[in-house]
Amino acid sequence: MPYRRLPNTDAARLRALKTILDSNEIYTVRNRFIDWQTINRAQSAYDRLLTASEQYRLTYAAQLRGVGKIGKLQRNAAMYVSHFMQVLLMAVERGEIKRGSLKLYGMEEGASTLPNMKSSQSLLDWGKKVIEGEKARVKQGGRPIYNPTIGMVGTHLDIFRDCYEQHKRLKENTARVWESLKNVRPEADEVILELWNQIENHFKDEPAETRFDLCRKLGVVYYYRKNENKSVGK
Repeated sequence: MPYRRLPNTDAARLRALKTILDSNEIYTVRNRFIDWQTINRAQSAYDRLLTASEQYRLTYAAQLRGVGKIGKLQRNAAMYVSHFMQVLLMAVERGEIKRGSLKLYGMEEGASTLPNMKSSQSLLDWGKKVIEGEKARVKQGGRPIYNPTIGMVGTHLDIFRDCYEQHKRLKENTARVWESLKNVRPEADEVILELWNQIENHFKDEPAETRFDLCRKLGVVYYYRKNENKSVGK
């Protein structure tokens, strides 16, 4: 015999609820076998789940659209910050800038390699240190580095930072909407269970072949076990 299984995706939940709500049979006074309280709960659950799932789809799509853009801006910013630091280290090696000045940039006095800036946050952190360090060194009378200038570094870093902060907000918004979506699912599952119980109870005296067909028409989903004869219960 086939067995019943509740929907496990939002699309399936919505389909199960809509199938019942769109059935004229459940609204006729004479033949109505689903109580109005359950019908009203089903309509409310459908509306809430549809709204939440659509909101999540839109927010997640907006988040994905920004991934390619932020990646390009991060690469540009990383290139300018790393090139600036390379020029700085070469100037130190040539003796044009004192090693002690590296501390102004947040680096060890004996540093000879670039720090790890693979993550977005580490790039922003080191970019800020480089900008503040260059300004402090120039203020002390040092000659500014020109290729690239700290202004160019700051411009690309600011562009990346703005995009990064916007992307963070989109991710936070997506996470918030996802939590809302998760919160409405239990209600939908509870209503679907009650609906299917009432449907099956209404047709319980029908022959198996007829009973399963009538329940399927109202959205009840049945599955067959492995190697089970699917002609049974149809």
